Amino acid sequence: MPESKSRKKTAYTPPPEPAAPKANPSWWAPTMLTLMIAGLVWVVVTYIWQSGGPIPGIGSWNLAIGFALMMVGFVMTMRWR
Repeated sequence: MPESKSRKKTAYTPPPEPAAPKANPSWWAPTMLTLMIAGLVWVVVTYIWQSGGPIPGIGSWNLAIGFALMMVGFVMTMRWR
């Protein structure tokens, strides 16, 4: 009986090691905390001044600005290393 052709097997090469995550710049954590605190202060001032808040002419949009500042700070926490 004829012998079948043998297949050449390639040597196993493991996948390359993933690169270590880069550290954040030194300004990242202070900026993140400042945005969260500034947003909180903005919302508190808006409630104390009853929607006459930091920018009097925009009414309840002051709450949106405060919450947006806090959300940007919280989103920055997801990228913090």
